[in-house]
Amino acid sequence: QVQLVESGGGLVQPGGSLRLSCAASGNINRIYAMNWYRQAPGKQREFIASIIHGGTTNYAASVKGRFTISRDNAKNTVYLQMNSLKSEDTAVYYCHTALGSMAYWGEGTLVTVSS
Repeated sequence: QVQLVESGGGLVQPGGSLRLSCAASGNINRIYAMNWYRQAPGKQREFIASIIHGGTTNYAASVKGRFTISRDNAKNTVYLQMNSLKSEDTAVYYCHTALGSMAYWGEGTLVTVSS
């Protein structure tokens, strides 16, 4: 079992920045990759970024160059630094990982980009 808790969402103006956090607990020693997804109103959930145990990262084209994923293994926490935010980044952001065939999701944190 793995528990994931996101935080850091909120209201930000276009062009602004936010940093999301995802704290992991439970059977975390076997976790290989941590991911961020988002779901905008009326749209399907989409992949945003991932980071594997060795530190390699991967990003969706829509956020590459603006978002940065990182992890602090000592704190069992993954971060998503979001810069140059746009209105289309408005969504609920979810932390995700998988162990074998089991997928684990946090409850999400809402990011609203609006003036």
